[in-house]
Amino acid sequence: QVQLMESGGGSVQAGGSLTLSCAPSDDIYIDRSYCMAWFRQGLGKEREWIADRYLGTSYANSVKGRFTISRDNAKNTLYLQMNNLEPEDSAMYYCAAQRGSCGPLYKYWGQGTQVTVSS
Repeated sequence: QVQLMESGGGSVQAGGSLTLSCAPSDDIYIDRSYCMAWFRQGLGKEREWIADRYLGTSYANSVKGRFTISRDNAKNTLYLQMNNLEPEDSAMYYCAAQRGSCGPLYKYWGQGTQVTVSS
């Protein structure tokens, strides 16, 4: 059962940009009481937290200054604006949601959207 749905992945050249979106399925309700986060997992690598948004925003050092997490509460949608992409950013990107705190566990997950950056 899909709980969160990511979209917006694709293939770009290094230096390009992509915007990912994440929205909940119809059978769950996520409001401002939830922390929402983005993770990624590259081929052969462990899953990596990259950003979250709850009372404020936080970023991993690897994406700080290039990625921006935002949330449209009216549309109940989370975004990840990714600029100046590098081949090292190639990964499956996942969104997650947890009520009341940003991790370490997240109750809801998406199935992921693939981002491929070529040099």
